[in-house]
Amino acid sequence: MSSRNLTLNTTADGSLTVYSRLSGEHYHSMFGAITESRRVFMELGLCNRLEEAEGVITVLEAGFGTGLNALLSLSEAIRAKKAVHYYTYELYPLGPAIYERIHFPVTELDGADEWLLQMHEAAWGCDVKLHPLFTLTKRQEDLTLTELPQAMDTVYWDAFSPEAQPELWSEELFRKVFECCNEGAVLTTYCAKGEIRRRLQRVGFDVLRMPGPKGGKREVLQATKLS
Repeated sequence: MSSRNLTLNTTADGSLTVYSRLSGEHYHSMFGAITESRRVFMELGLCNRLEEAEGVITVLEAGFGTGLNALLSLSEAIRAKKAVHYYTYELYPLGPAIYERIHFPVTELDGADEWLLQMHEAAWGCDVKLHPLFTLTKRQEDLTLTELPQAMDTVYWDAFSPEAQPELWSEELFRKVFECCNEGAVLTTYCAKGEIRRRLQRVGFDVLRMPGPKGGKREVLQATKLS
Protein backbone atom coordinates (compact mmCIF):
# COMPACT_ATOMS: atom_id res chain seq x y z
CA MET A 1 0.00 0.00 0.00
CA SER A 2 1.36 3.42 -0.93
CA SER A 3 2.69 5.38 2.04
CA ARG A 4 0.80 8.40 0.64
CA ASN A 5 -2.40 6.76 1.87
CA LEU A 6 -1.02 5.99 5.33
CA THR A 7 -0.22 8.05 8.40
CA LEU A 8 1.23 7.14 11.79
CA ASN A 9 -0.73 8.04 14.91
CA THR A 10 -0.01 7.65 18.61
CA THR A 11 -2.57 5.67 20.60
CA ALA A 12 -3.65 6.23 24.21
CA ASP A 13 -1.04 3.85 25.68
CA GLY A 14 1.78 5.62 23.82
CA SER A 15 2.23 2.97 21.12
CA LEU A 16 1.85 3.72 17.43
CA THR A 17 -0.71 2.63 14.90
CA VAL A 18 -1.23 3.26 11.19
CA TYR A 19 -4.25 5.00 9.69
CA SER A 20 -5.34 3.98 6.20
CA ARG A 21 -7.14 6.63 4.19
CA LEU A 22 -8.36 3.93 1.78
CA SER A 23 -10.19 1.90 4.43
CA GLY A 24 -10.88 4.86 6.70
CA GLU A 25 -9.66 2.81 9.67
CA HIS A 26 -6.70 2.44 12.01
CA TYR A 27 -4.71 -0.79 12.14
CA HIS A 28 -5.12 -0.89 15.94
CA SER A 29 -7.39 0.56 18.57
CA MET A 30 -6.75 4.21 19.34
CA PHE A 31 -7.35 3.28 23.00
CA GLY A 32 -3.97 1.54 22.86
CA ALA A 33 -2.33 -0.61 20.19
CA ILE A 34 -0.23 -2.74 22.54
CA THR A 35 -2.99 -2.86 25.16
CA GLU A 36 -5.43 -4.24 22.58
CA SER A 37 -3.05 -6.80 21.07
CA ARG A 38 -1.91 -8.11 24.43
CA ARG A 39 -5.47 -8.61 25.66
CA VAL A 40 -7.21 -9.87 22.53
CA PHE A 41 -4.51 -11.96 20.87
CA MET A 42 -2.00 -12.87 23.58
CA GLU A 43 -4.04 -13.29 26.79
CA LEU A 44 -7.16 -14.73 25.17
CA GLY A 45 -5.38 -16.58 22.36
CA LEU A 46 -1.74 -17.61 22.23
CA CYS A 47 -0.94 -17.78 25.95
CA ASN A 48 -3.60 -20.46 26.53
CA ARG A 49 -2.26 -22.62 23.71
CA LEU A 50 1.36 -22.21 24.81
CA GLU A 51 0.38 -23.69 28.16
CA GLU A 52 -1.71 -26.55 26.77
CA ALA A 53 -0.49 -27.62 23.33
CA GLU A 54 2.49 -29.87 22.69
CA GLY A 55 5.07 -29.56 19.96
CA VAL A 56 5.25 -26.56 17.64
CA ILE A 57 2.35 -24.10 18.08
CA THR A 58 0.92 -22.99 14.74
CA VAL A 59 -0.47 -19.45 14.57
CA LEU A 60 -2.49 -17.91 11.73
CA GLU A 61 -2.90 -14.13 11.52
CA ALA A 62 -5.33 -12.38 9.19
CA GLY A 63 -3.45 -9.19 8.40
CA PHE A 64 0.26 -8.69 9.23
CA GLY A 65 -0.15 -4.90 9.36
CA THR A 66 2.42 -3.24 11.63
CA GLY A 67 3.84 -6.58 12.80
CA LEU A 68 2.80 -5.94 16.41
CA ASN A 69 1.00 -9.26 16.90
CA ALA A 70 3.96 -11.17 15.49
CA LEU A 71 6.37 -9.25 17.72
CA LEU A 72 4.35 -9.99 20.86
CA SER A 73 4.03 -13.64 19.80
CA LEU A 74 7.81 -13.92 19.51
CA SER A 75 8.08 -12.48 23.02
CA GLU A 76 5.58 -15.01 24.37
CA ALA A 77 7.29 -17.93 22.63
CA ILE A 78 10.60 -17.01 24.24
CA ARG A 79 8.94 -16.52 27.64
CA ALA A 80 7.20 -19.91 27.48
CA LYS A 81 10.15 -21.67 25.82
CA LYS A 82 7.76 -23.08 23.21
CA ALA A 83 8.30 -23.17 19.45
CA VAL A 84 5.87 -21.15 17.31
CA HIS A 85 5.34 -21.25 13.54
CA TYR A 86 3.64 -18.00 12.62
CA TYR A 87 1.71 -17.71 9.35
CA THR A 88 0.47 -14.27 8.36
CA TYR A 89 -1.46 -13.11 5.29
CA GLU A 90 -1.24 -9.53 4.08
CA LEU A 91 -2.24 -8.35 0.59
CA TYR A 92 -0.96 -4.82 1.12
CA PRO A 93 2.25 -4.85 3.17
CA LEU A 94 3.66 -1.65 4.59
CA GLY A 95 6.66 -0.14 2.86
CA PRO A 96 9.89 0.94 4.58
CA ALA A 97 8.77 4.59 4.59
CA ILE A 98 6.25 3.51 7.25
CA TYR A 99 7.59 0.41 8.99
CA GLU A 100 11.05 1.89 9.60
CA ARG A 101 9.37 4.58 11.71
CA ILE A 102 7.35 2.19 13.89
CA HIS A 103 8.48 1.61 17.45
CA PHE A 104 6.70 -0.58 19.99
CA PRO A 105 7.92 -0.42 23.61
CA VAL A 106 7.87 -4.18 24.23
CA THR A 107 10.26 -3.93 27.15
CA GLU A 108 10.24 -7.65 27.98
CA LEU A 109 11.80 -8.46 24.59
CA ASP A 110 15.44 -7.43 24.16
CA GLY A 111 16.01 -5.64 20.88
CA ALA A 112 12.30 -5.35 20.06
CA ASP A 113 12.87 -2.69 17.38
CA GLU A 114 15.42 -4.85 15.57
CA TRP A 115 13.15 -7.91 15.74
CA LEU A 116 10.30 -5.88 14.26
CA LEU A 117 12.52 -4.64 11.43
CA GLN A 118 13.63 -8.20 10.68
CA MET A 119 10.00 -9.29 10.49
CA HIS A 120 9.10 -6.59 7.99
CA GLU A 121 12.18 -7.28 5.90
CA ALA A 122 11.81 -11.08 5.96
CA ALA A 123 11.21 -12.62 2.55
CA TRP A 124 7.64 -13.29 1.51
CA GLY A 125 6.37 -16.74 0.58
CA CYS A 126 8.93 -18.81 2.50
CA ASP A 127 9.67 -20.00 6.03
CA VAL A 128 12.11 -17.68 7.82
CA LYS A 129 13.57 -18.89 11.12
CA LEU A 130 14.05 -15.65 13.01
CA HIS A 131 14.78 -17.34 16.35
CA PRO A 132 15.24 -20.97 17.43
CA LEU A 133 11.68 -20.75 18.83
CA PHE A 134 10.05 -18.65 16.11
CA THR A 135 9.52 -19.27 12.41
CA LEU A 136 7.75 -16.62 10.32
CA THR A 137 5.90 -17.30 7.07
CA LYS A 138 4.51 -14.18 5.40
CA ARG A 139 2.19 -14.62 2.45
CA GLN A 140 1.03 -11.80 0.21
CA GLU A 141 -2.11 -13.69 -0.74
CA ASP A 142 -5.89 -13.35 -0.57
CA LEU A 143 -7.16 -15.35 2.41
CA THR A 144 -10.42 -16.06 0.61
CA LEU A 145 -8.63 -17.75 -2.30
CA THR A 146 -5.46 -19.32 -0.92
CA GLU A 147 -4.91 -22.69 0.74
CA LEU A 148 -4.50 -22.30 4.49
CA PRO A 149 -1.95 -24.12 6.67
CA GLN A 150 -3.26 -27.20 8.44
CA ALA A 151 -3.35 -28.06 12.13
CA MET A 152 -3.60 -24.50 13.42
CA ASP A 153 -3.62 -23.91 17.18
CA THR A 154 -4.26 -20.17 17.40
CA VAL A 155 -5.93 -17.75 15.00
CA TYR A 156 -5.75 -13.95 15.24
CA TRP A 157 -8.63 -12.45 13.25
CA ASP A 158 -7.29 -8.92 12.95
CA ALA A 159 -8.54 -7.77 9.57
CA PHE A 160 -10.17 -4.39 9.05
CA SER A 161 -13.79 -4.23 10.21
CA PRO A 162 -16.63 -6.17 8.53
CA GLU A 163 -17.76 -2.88 7.00
CA ALA A 164 -14.36 -2.23 5.42
CA GLN A 165 -13.50 -5.84 4.45
CA PRO A 166 -16.73 -7.88 4.41
CA GLU A 167 -15.15 -10.70 2.40
CA LEU A 168 -12.84 -11.53 5.32
CA TRP A 169 -15.74 -11.98 7.74
CA SER A 170 -17.87 -14.37 5.71
CA GLU A 171 -19.27 -17.62 7.07
CA GLU A 172 -17.64 -19.45 4.18
CA LEU A 173 -14.17 -18.23 5.15
CA PHE A 174 -14.75 -18.99 8.83
CA ARG A 175 -15.74 -22.55 7.87
CA LYS A 176 -12.51 -22.88 5.90
CA VAL A 177 -10.55 -21.73 8.95
CA PHE A 178 -12.45 -24.05 11.30
CA GLU A 179 -11.67 -27.07 9.13
CA CYS A 180 -7.95 -26.28 9.27
CA CYS A 181 -7.84 -25.97 13.07
CA ASN A 182 -6.74 -28.57 15.60
CA GLU A 183 -9.14 -29.61 18.32
CA GLY A 184 -8.77 -27.05 21.10
CA ALA A 185 -7.66 -24.30 18.72
CA VAL A 186 -8.64 -20.76 19.69
CA LEU A 187 -9.65 -17.91 17.37
CA THR A 188 -9.77 -14.44 18.88
CA THR A 189 -10.93 -11.15 17.41
CA TYR A 190 -11.60 -7.60 18.52
CA CYS A 191 -14.95 -7.66 16.69
CA ALA A 192 -17.86 -8.61 18.96
CA LYS A 193 -20.74 -7.95 16.54
CA GLY A 194 -23.64 -10.35 17.01
CA GLU A 195 -23.67 -11.49 13.38
CA ILE A 196 -19.95 -12.30 13.46
CA ARG A 197 -20.45 -14.31 16.65
CA ARG A 198 -23.32 -16.23 15.04
CA ARG A 199 -21.29 -16.98 11.91
CA LEU A 200 -18.47 -18.42 14.02
CA GLN A 201 -20.98 -20.51 15.94
CA ARG A 202 -22.66 -21.82 12.78
CA VAL A 203 -19.39 -23.20 11.42
CA GLY A 204 -18.73 -25.07 14.68
CA PHE A 205 -16.84 -22.81 17.07
CA ASP A 206 -17.88 -22.46 20.71
CA VAL A 207 -17.91 -18.67 21.10
CA LEU A 208 -17.64 -16.58 24.25
CA ARG A 209 -17.93 -12.87 24.72
CA MET A 210 -14.93 -11.84 26.81
CA PRO A 211 -14.02 -8.57 28.52
CA GLY A 212 -12.08 -6.36 26.14
CA PRO A 213 -8.86 -4.44 26.75
CA LYS A 214 -8.77 -1.95 29.58
CA GLY A 215 -10.10 1.40 28.46
CA GLY A 216 -11.09 0.02 25.06
CA LYS A 217 -13.89 -2.15 23.71
CA ARG A 218 -16.19 -3.59 26.36
CA GLU A 219 -16.30 -7.05 24.77
CA VAL A 220 -14.32 -9.13 22.28
CA LEU A 221 -14.77 -12.68 20.99
CA GLN A 222 -12.95 -15.91 21.86
CA ALA A 223 -13.92 -18.90 19.70
CA THR A 224 -12.75 -22.46 20.47
CA LYS A 225 -12.88 -25.61 18.36
CA LEU A 226 -14.04 -28.16 20.91
CA SER A 227 -14.25 -31.16 18.55
